[in-house]
Amino acid sequence: MSLASLRRVPFAARAFSTTAAALKPAGPKPIDDSTSALDYKLHHPSKRPPHLATTHHPRAPSAEEAVTNILYNTPPPSAEPFKRHLLNCLVQNEPGVLSRVSGILAGRGFNIDSLVVCQTEIRDLSRMSIVLKGQDAVIEQARRQLEDLVPVWAVLDYTNTSVIERELLLAKVSILGPEVAQSQLAPPPAEEVHDGLMAREEQLVRTFEAEGHLPAGVSGAALYSSRRHITQSEALIAKNLHLGAVKTLADQFGGRVVDVAEESVIVELTAKSTRVEAFLGLIRPFGVLEAARSGVMMLPRTPITPFTEEDLPVGQSEELDMSLLPPG
Repeated sequence: MSLASLRRVPFAARAFSTTAAALKPAGPKPIDDSTSALDYKLHHPSKRPPHLATTHHPRAPSAEEAVTNILYNTPPPSAEPFKRHLLNCLVQNEPGVLSRVSGILAGRGFNIDSLVVCQTEIRDLSRMSIVLKGQDAVIEQARRQLEDLVPVWAVLDYTNTSVIERELLLAKVSILGPEVAQSQLAPPPAEEVHDGLMAREEQLVRTFEAEGHLPAGVSGAALYSSRRHITQSEALIAKNLHLGAVKTLADQFGGRVVDVAEESVIVELTAKSTRVEAFLGLIRPFGVLEAARSGVMMLPRTPITPFTEEDLPVGQSEELDMSLLPPG
């Protein structure tokens, strides 16, 4: 509206229009207006929170504050339990691979329980079977780090996989009794060697005077009989009893006796690690002179598809002779 037209409008009309515009209620603000809370805080300064003190140059923490931060603000260590892991590695058959693999595991602080390296059906590939203990997350990081090595083809974790694992044990067991085995495992000190030679010569003299002949050497049976004050026959019977007991235990665990000597036998056993440890615990009272374990070798089981009734072959439909049916 121009100024000339405004002058032509009566004063009463202009006053009425101004009063009507002032009395017209304003519409409410939309609910989804995000500035409503901000407008409320800006128009009510008494409700505004006080400003935080800001410093351009924060002070350095004290020693007490630094120690408190380390003690109470450091994340707690992982509570995941340590368990036994089986790693199967396929590596290139070249020098230095074993040292690189073991170096990575040693750098992460793992104590390798057993590590077996053997050739595979492929001439250029070798298989590493590694047994160690650790947490799942840390073992997974080590597994991925092993896979990054150039000569390593693949690394698989068989911890939760159905596998066949075997370990070879060769144990030399004494058949003279635990007393003689203990004396064999604990040799006399250096100052008692001369006295032992003198006692041995005296024993040979007493044996010659009692039996009328001098043995060619000091046998295990003579030593056993001299210490227990029993005859040669009783010592021989005791040796046979110990030998029979060791053979019985070996048969129960699927092992066998591969060497028999005058004072000891060598037992061969191939089984899982738990059965090997159980067998060693049972033959320890006889006197284990030496023991050698090969470590764990493993291969995954082949999955078998479950057989259900739906897999049954559907037979061909035969034509039914209606004359063979009963009447009705």
